[in-house]
Amino acid sequence: MLYVGGKWVEEGEAAVHPEDRGYNFGDGIYEVVRIYKGKMYQWDAHLTRLYRSAREIKMELPWSAEELSTLAHQLMEKNNITENDDATLYLQVSRGVSPRVHDIPAESTPVIMGFARHKARPLADMKKGQSAQLIEDIRWLRCDIKTLNLLGAVLVKQYAKDKGAQDSILHRDGIVTECSSANLFAVKNGALYTHPADHLILNGITRKVVIDLAKENGITVNEEAFTTDFLKQADEVFLTSTTAEIMPLVSVDGQPVGEGTVGPVSLKLQELFEQHLNASVLV
Repeated sequence: MLYVGGKWVEEGEAAVHPEDRGYNFGDGIYEVVRIYKGKMYQWDAHLTRLYRSAREIKMELPWSAEELSTLAHQLMEKNNITENDDATLYLQVSRGVSPRVHDIPAESTPVIMGFARHKARPLADMKKGQSAQLIEDIRWLRCDIKTLNLLGAVLVKQYAKDKGAQDSILHRDGIVTECSSANLFAVKNGALYTHPADHLILNGITRKVVIDLAKENGITVNEEAFTTDFLKQADEVFLTSTTAEIMPLVSVDGQPVGEGTVGPVSLKLQELFEQHLNASVLV
């Protein structure tokens, strides 16, 4: 069951207006929320980022946080997400319908769409790790906004797949930014390194949780840019995202990272994240 523009519809019935700006221009924003055992994880943080993304593209959301929370719970209920289920919740807001001109219309009514899907945790991959390919970051320069403009991410993800890898690690003139749809961490001498949360990366929800967990447990975190050469000399590399959680990368461009296996810092952070999930008060 989907929610589209104020109506509940079955899959296959949803319709997008041909002049919806999300459809024509990618003029919109979105969030993907993880659901653990029927409970939304970091919901408030996702809402905060949704409202920030809206402000950054000069869109005013007409729904309160309470209204969006109600919608989220309705989506879970109508899609049979129970207390035993792991799942994801997707919310998307376009600027709405208007004649197809590039400038922002003086008056427009945002259109919201949402759905929920059962989705298991990637526990097996987290234990064995994945592979990645380095590629130039071809995306626009406002990666801090979670917009619908994802063609760049699609192309670099496909590049990795064509090379037999699971993801791409992006760089701008040799400075590592993030992955196609995830943040990136390198580990050197027991310390974490990750690109600062500026306009070149998305300030991920899981990224922030991992940074906090590391600092609380005596692991040094350096939020500073590093090069592809530094990456290739790292002891460990892992990515973080809402759906991938803490995913080790054990090879880059076909070469092993460190010993080519999931390293001790990655394992420790996975353990800390699991403890955090078990102890968290999930809304």
